[in-house]
Amino acid sequence: MIKILIADDHQLVRHGLKSLFKATSDIEVIGDVGTGEEAIDFTKEHHPDVVLMDIRMPGIGGLEATRKIVRSCPESRILVVSSCDVEPFPSILLEVGATGFLSKGGSDAEMLAAVRAVASGEQYLSPNVAEAINERAQNGGNESPFNALSSKELQAALMLISGKKNKHIAESMYIDTKTVCSYRYRIYEKLHITTDVELALLAVHYGIIDDVPMPADDDVTSKNNTDVGASTQKE
Repeated sequence: MIKILIADDHQLVRHGLKSLFKATSDIEVIGDVGTGEEAIDFTKEHHPDVVLMDIRMPGIGGLEATRKIVRSCPESRILVVSSCDVEPFPSILLEVGATGFLSKGGSDAEMLAAVRAVASGEQYLSPNVAEAINERAQNGGNESPFNALSSKELQAALMLISGKKNKHIAESMYIDTKTVCSYRYRIYEKLHITTDVELALLAVHYGIIDDVPMPADDDVTSKNNTDVGASTQKE
């Protein structure tokens, strides 16, 4: 029996996946959670065979949760299931230890095949994801400026785009606020931008997000230049 954990912040998605797996004889859902932190805690306690991991979730999100689970519970394999299926997400998730990457919107048959493949130790990639990774390799990895970001910089960029303050980002990523300022400085430098608004627009252009979100904090934009200049400390 393959024991799986579903980590997705949308209850409807979790319900649909549980209904799908309930009809199988070899896959059992032993838990479902809505944040990266909950996924880490559950995996440490219950040791599922496979974790179905979304990328965009409250808190540290799926990218950092994947990194931490791979380090603390290497026997639990990670199958990323996300609509964020454009590069550099797939490559970075595989680099930090995910065993597979499945695009949301695929068929039930593909989901079952992916879970069984990952549980047996095989890598599984949706056809469009495999194609995107191959294209990136052929182009030298330079077609999207986001490919220049490290996994932690990309995680910080996603939180900046959603309007999170430095303190929130620091707490979620278990780093200090000076390091967040350093990440922001390096993100701006690598992407050749100067504000979080430009960051969001660039993310939309390259398919990192679907639309520019409304800022969660009124003073996010006004503090950008101050934050950027506050520190160039390296992690």
